[in-house]
Amino acid sequence: MQNNKIILLVGLMGSGKTSVGKRLAKKLGLPFVDGDQEIEKAAGLPLVDVLKCFGEEEYRAGEARVMKRLLQGEPCVLASGGGSFVPAQTRELAKQHAVTIWLKADIDVLCHRTAGRRHRPFIEGNDEHLKNKLEKYIQEEYPYYSEADIVVETKEEMVDNTVERVIEAIKKFSAKQSLV
Repeated sequence: MQNNKIILLVGLMGSGKTSVGKRLAKKLGLPFVDGDQEIEKAAGLPLVDVLKCFGEEEYRAGEARVMKRLLQGEPCVLASGGGSFVPAQTRELAKQHAVTIWLKADIDVLCHRTAGRRHRPFIEGNDEHLKNKLEKYIQEEYPYYSEADIVVETKEEMVDNTVERVIEAIKKFSAKQSLV
């Protein structure tokens, strides 16, 4: 298995990057790193406040700096922030230093998992507009996520089942890579 590379989990908020990432890291004997927490550490503020204080452009610039640092670091399981895989620089670094896994979830799963969550900076407000916001993010960001090395559909199931499916997908990907 690819323990010499970073395993980068990408996908929209609610796709399971953090919950799957923590358990995946444990099973693989790698450290777990949460990209959103790293942004908060770098800024010294919660994500919601970073966005309010500095605006989306500076938020995204800071996110790109943090991802650059993390992608050039030691092997780990890295759960990226929702939009952090969109910039070309991040995707290019990921190709060099990581195996990327898109945790792809449908709109109903995303809505269920994000409804009522106030700590997510890009879906603040009432849940009435949540589905519209998530559909917009699907339209905008899924084309970028599709560049990931591996795609694993996430669904309403036990997290450990998703983790096992991710491990199987990594094994298949690694076997194909060694044939090249």
